[in-house]
Amino acid sequence: MLSLDQINAYDYSLPEELIAQVPAERRDESRLLVVNRQSGSISHHRFRDLPELLRPHDLLVLNDTRVVPARLIGHRAATGGKWEGLFLRLEDDGAWRLIGQTRGTLRAGERLTLSPADPNAASPASQLDLILEARNGDGTWRVRPDSEVPAMTLLEQFGTLPLPHYMQRDAEIADRDRYQTTYAEKPGAVAAPTAGLHFTPEVFAACQTRQIETAHVTLHVGLGTFRPVSVDNLSEHRMHSEWCELSVKSAQQIADTKATGGRIVAVGTTSVRTLESVAQQGQLRAWQGETNLFIRPPFQFQIVDALITNFHLPRSTLLVLVCTFAGRELMLAAYEEAIRERYRFFSYGDAMLIV
Repeated sequence: MLSLDQINAYDYSLPEELIAQVPAERRDESRLLVVNRQSGSISHHRFRDLPELLRPHDLLVLNDTRVVPARLIGHRAATGGKWEGLFLRLEDDGAWRLIGQTRGTLRAGERLTLSPADPNAASPASQLDLILEARNGDGTWRVRPDSEVPAMTLLEQFGTLPLPHYMQRDAEIADRDRYQTTYAEKPGAVAAPTAGLHFTPEVFAACQTRQIETAHVTLHVGLGTFRPVSVDNLSEHRMHSEWCELSVKSAQQIADTKATGGRIVAVGTTSVRTLESVAQQGQLRAWQGETNLFIRPPFQFQIVDALITNFHLPRSTLLVLVCTFAGRELMLAAYEEAIRERYRFFSYGDAMLIV
C-alpha cells in the first residue's frame, strides 16, 4: 500500500480526450459528481441541480479574484530575440514580478519590448519597455515598466489571458468572459478559480430561494497552480505563496453560519486554502496576507464542511488537498467513476461536490 506521504499515491491515468479544451455551452450545464464522505456514495447530476443538493442555511464561500491578462510576448531590445513571460504580481513599490523564457541568458539592466496584444485596438502607446532590475532566488524577475500608466491598464493593452498549458491553444475572444467567474471582482490572478466558473445568476437565485447565502474571500491564484510536485516525499515539497484575504463581513457570515448549524461550502481549493489559512491564525476573524499552506495528510480541517471543486491534475497539490478532505481511496474511486462516465477534466471541465 502506498504511503500518503508519497506523491505516487496521488496518481491516476486520464485519457487525453477527456481534457476539456473549451467550456460547456452554458456554465450550469456542466456535469456534477456528488461524493458523500459518510456513506461513500457517488451520484451524477448537473451543476444546475446544486441548490437542491445543498441544505438551507448552508453558506457558499466564493473566491472573487479576477484573472488578469498576464501572458506577455515581446522581444529583447538588444538582440531582437523572442521573449515570452507571465506577470505574477505587482510589488509594493510598483515593480512587476515576472517569469519568462528566451534563448540565451537575460541580464539585469536589459530591456524587453512588448507590442500591443491587439494591434487594431486603440492604444495610447505603440510599445512598452520592461527594464530587468534583478533576478530573484526562485527564478522570477523583478522588472519595472518604462511607463507611468497603472499596471492593470498596461496589462489590458499588452497582455493576453494565460490559459493553462493543457488546453494547447491560445486564448480567444470568448475566453475573456468564460475564463472568469460571473462574480470576479478583484484583479490579480494568473489562473481562474475554476470551481466557480459553473455558477450562473439562475443558480445563485435558486440558492437564495432555499436560504443558501454567499460570502466572498480573495485569493490571487499564482504561478504555483501550474507547477507539478517534483519530489517523491510531500514533506519536501516547497509550496508556493499566494496573497489572500478574509473580510470582516465574510468572517462574521461564517461565524453566524457555524453558530446556527449551517455548513461552510468552499467553492474551490483556493477558498479552502484561504479559510484554513485563517484558521491557522488561531481564531476566526478578518485576515489578509501571504499563505503557503500545503494541505496534506494528516491535516485537520477547522472551517470547511463541504467542497465544490473541479477535477485536478494527477500528482498535483490540489489533488492531494481533495484527497485529504475526502479520503484518498474514496476520491480516487470517484475519479475512476468520472473517467468511466466520460466527465470532462480540468479548468473548463465538469465539477464535483464533496459533502
